[in-house]
Amino acid sequence: MSEAAGVVKEEKEADHHPYRRPVDAATLILIDRTGPIPKVLVGKRHDKVVFMPGKFVFPGGRVDASDNRVPVAAPIPKELEANLLKGSPKTPPSRARSLAVAAIREACEETGLCLGAKSDGAAPKLDGVWKPFSDAGLLPDPSSLFLIARAITPPGRVRRFDTRFFTADASAITHHVQGVIHADAELVELVWVEIGSKPLADLHNMTKNVLGELEKRLATGPLSHDAAVPFFHFYGGRMHKDVLGA
Repeated sequence: MSEAAGVVKEEKEADHHPYRRPVDAATLILIDRTGPIPKVLVGKRHDKVVFMPGKFVFPGGRVDASDNRVPVAAPIPKELEANLLKGSPKTPPSRARSLAVAAIREACEETGLCLGAKSDGAAPKLDGVWKPFSDAGLLPDPSSLFLIARAITPPGRVRRFDTRFFTADASAITHHVQGVIHADAELVELVWVEIGSKPLADLHNMTKNVLGELEKRLATGPLSHDAAVPFFHFYGGRMHKDVLGA
């Protein structure tokens, strides 16, 4: 199972909080590959938020109940679903769909960039967090997503997430909601930055690990669902990297 049981540096057990069950979450890394060096989209968090204030992050957050109910323009690819079902704790197919949809919702909520497509028939009216899609005549479209990594926060942390990191090409962005990024928002700035550039040095350690996995994937050619997906999780006092399904 272990990919040389690689230990991820600087991720250790913390014992100052009681055990908390990880919450399912999803993160989306958008890539612009129109130039010689791929760029990824990062946002700078507000200095006054509780979690990682002032840090550059990729859009993401926990899965909501609505993520399993909202209609989509296309089903998630079978290969993507298969990757999401791998690993432990187990993920049922309905949860796999929710994770992919959550990544799209969080990206639209936090950055104003929406991955959607016209439906074949009359699109149902969506409200709440999904209203920007409905206003644009779109439904969320998870067909362009690829799974890059899965990571579970170590025990002992005040917040624990079982996060699936997705990526999609910038060409999948079909709608831009204006006014989402401003001085009082959760993200106060959006930047497309070249992989390896200075703003990315400020990322959380685990996020940097995942970005390194994406960089390796991009170096081998077009993204594929067949590539090995790393699984960062905790045991024996350290965070280790295994391969999902190995």
